Amino acid sequence: MADFDLVLKCWGAVEKDYNGLGGEVLTRLFKETPATQDLFPKFKGIAPGDLAGNAAVAAHGATVLNKLGQLLKAKGNHGTILKPLATTHANQHKIPLNNFKLITEVLVKVMAEKAGLDAAGQDAFRRIMAIVINDIDAVYKEVGFAG
Repeated sequence: MADFDLVLKCWGAVEKDYNGLGGEVLTRLFKETPATQDLFPKFKGIAPGDLAGNAAVAAHGATVLNKLGQLLKAKGNHGTILKPLATTHANQHKIPLNNFKLITEVLVKVMAEKAGLDAAGQDAFRRIMAIVINDIDAVYKEVGFAG
């Protein structure tokens, strides 16, 4: 519970700008790891220089942050939120598990810069996401996806 509290104390700043911060998270992810952009068919043709400020990228980033907020606020009791998310990411989107680790590190950076997530909060967020990613992996195995 302490880990969730450390992260959630900064979450209000994220909630105030889901579109802006969500767009920044995805833009950084795509720039730091260009192959991840290919996992999003609707973003494949967007040039790296055009990612920042792209409305579709920002909207999808907002969706990511909104769902992440739900997971964080569940404080570990996230099974009913996570299972459908993991199932669609396995069956429809075919997202390899490592990509959740990649976006975790981008999220840590953005939250540190934009929401004041301190070093203890960053470590807490990584621990939380390790649990979430492990739970995603369990769903992936359950549905037969070798992510």
